[in-house]
Amino acid sequence: MEHVLFARTIIRNRRSALGRRLASGWEGMRTYIALLRGMNVGGNNRLPMKDLVVALEDLGCQDVATYIQSGNAVFRSEETEASLLSDRIRAAIKERHGFEPRVLVLGSEEMEKAVRSNPFPEAESEPRTLHLYFLVASPERPDIDALERMMGDRERCVLGDGVFYLHAPDGIGRSRLAANIEKLLGVPTTARNWRTVRKVMDMADQRG
Repeated sequence: MEHVLFARTIIRNRRSALGRRLASGWEGMRTYIALLRGMNVGGNNRLPMKDLVVALEDLGCQDVATYIQSGNAVFRSEETEASLLSDRIRAAIKERHGFEPRVLVLGSEEMEKAVRSNPFPEAESEPRTLHLYFLVASPERPDIDALERMMGDRERCVLGDGVFYLHAPDGIGRSRLAANIEKLLGVPTTARNWRTVRKVMDMADQRG
């Protein structure tokens, strides 16, 4: 039932977003989600979200909004290449703030696919236990055997299309698997829990 309600919400949001887009001159723009990593941790590499908004707007992004301090932004852009946006955002932050965070930019349709493909829907009621690791590239030689050996007794994981799903009911901080995911997959990742994923997805749906 929850998945049906979520699908209906997406449809309603898209219809209302289409009207706003036409009225505001945003037709032809794509909606993107930027996930940043390596900032605002332990007092290092500080980047206030208001400064991130300014940086994105100076790059020509519009209708920018952020969510919590871990670095999540939703915006519109005429750019059609997400990788170019990632490079520009990273360079802008380095120029203004002196450090270069990892920046992964996803089209809203990519985030929606990740949400719809969640293999552990029963874990959605405890969103802090369900984590999505968005992959910078497709793993060429993921060590699946090591992944399975390192899983905790109650943990479950699935390597999907561009996303690694981890359900860690005993907490991510206690998970040996979580601490070694990049090494075992062989590619950089940027992780968000289910609560954050759903929030930024809702923000993206409002923009269409």
